[in-house]
Amino acid sequence: MKKSVMILFMVSVLVLVALQAFAGQDHSEFVKGPFKSGQEVTKVCLECHEKQAGDFMKTSHWKWKGTPNHVKGMENSKKEFGKANMINAFCTSIQGGKDGLVHEACGKCHAGYGWTRTNYDFSKKENVDCLVCHSTKGNYQRAAKGCVVDTKSMDRGSMDLNLAAKSVGLPTRRNCGYCHFFGGGADAVKHAGLDSTMEKPAKKQDVHMGSTATGGQDMTCQACHVTKDHKIGGASSTMAHFDSRVNCEQCHTGTKAPHQKSKNGKILSRHLAAVACQTCHIPVFSKEQATKMSWKWSDMGKDLKAEEQFDKETFAKKKGTFTWGMNVKPVYAWNNGMIERYMVGDKIKDPSKTVYMARPVGSINDRTAKIYPYKLFTGDQPMDSKYKYLSIFQQYESLWVDFNWDNAIKNGAEGSGLLYSGKFQFVNTATYIAAEHEVSPKEDALQCGECHMGGDRMDWKNLGYKGDPMKFGGRKMAGNQ
Repeated sequence: MKKSVMILFMVSVLVLVALQAFAGQDHSEFVKGPFKSGQEVTKVCLECHEKQAGDFMKTSHWKWKGTPNHVKGMENSKKEFGKANMINAFCTSIQGGKDGLVHEACGKCHAGYGWTRTNYDFSKKENVDCLVCHSTKGNYQRAAKGCVVDTKSMDRGSMDLNLAAKSVGLPTRRNCGYCHFFGGGADAVKHAGLDSTMEKPAKKQDVHMGSTATGGQDMTCQACHVTKDHKIGGASSTMAHFDSRVNCEQCHTGTKAPHQKSKNGKILSRHLAAVACQTCHIPVFSKEQATKMSWKWSDMGKDLKAEEQFDKETFAKKKGTFTWGMNVKPVYAWNNGMIERYMVGDKIKDPSKTVYMARPVGSINDRTAKIYPYKLFTGDQPMDSKYKYLSIFQQYESLWVDFNWDNAIKNGAEGSGLLYSGKFQFVNTATYIAAEHEVSPKEDALQCGECHMGGDRMDWKNLGYKGDPMKFGGRKMAGNQ
């Protein structure tokens, strides 16, 4: 039996190595060109990789939605949700405008070509953008609008489509970062510790992705975000669907279990029942570049003086006012793996209270929950005064042109199908965004005194404790389990 298992394991390893070797193979002998469009490149890719294109088209990276298995109360729903039909607190929605005109701009980060309106043929394999994930040279760029290759960059000579096509290989951090570093509309806006500085970080910034020259491991994104049939592992703290989860135990278990060599190893390991690894090992986020911490849409169109904060703008007439943070201490909350999520059309019971766009589910009484670190992003958004739901407005080619909220919400209603009563007001919103990147070296991890013995990092009472667990006892001693 053991021999059979060992043989099967070795075969699996050999197959995996063979597949990776093929993915990293020099394709210049197969990809000839010249090319004038992304679709022309994809047609060549399909000659050998039609199955891979088919696999990719089943993923949320292609559909921009999936079953809401991440959202409490919606786990059994067969309807799919995602960027395609959800709303957030940044540029809000891609549904605004007649026939979803906003797709024309937001689709820059869709891994496909031509999704400029609501109606889009997701079955055309030649529209899959292979290069955005697999080109390693040529400075591949997509146009700011139109969901196509950036022909202006090609004309200027700053982008070489033929070289990009010939250089395809395994995705690099730059490939993934092309969209994920720039979530929310610009570099470092949305995520906690995920921005362009992570393309080539030092170990001090992130032990996993830090360069080997600085003592880091120079890991690619897919080393943790394990991928199968183009389904990429990972559960965003703001999205409804995930294919598989990513966790520290994928590597740090067994002989590589944490704290084995620490003099306080037993005490630290006891924390693992209630404290996530990230809580101690990501003491701050956005170490090398400031991240946006708030966004007040209600200031859009005003004539305000913009002040710089960490070399970032604090006001833009077409977007409103912002605040930024660098080396930010996270806020902490219990999470059992699920989230609560505001969905399009949800009624707001009390507009005077903060509307949570996304927040973790869990409590001190939940045995499956642990304390995790988050970026708490705040701001405001328009709500229909009669129907009491967040309005979907057309920012692209509307609000950002005439600064007219009434027109923008009216146009947004035409694209989203949400009725507009003709009156709106602003409500405060907040989003919990998980801090998962920029893992610090062990010497920079939290020390006992930062949370206990007078340390003020944790709001113990807000987390459900009577006070510092070192004084009042943990979950069991406090009678909460």
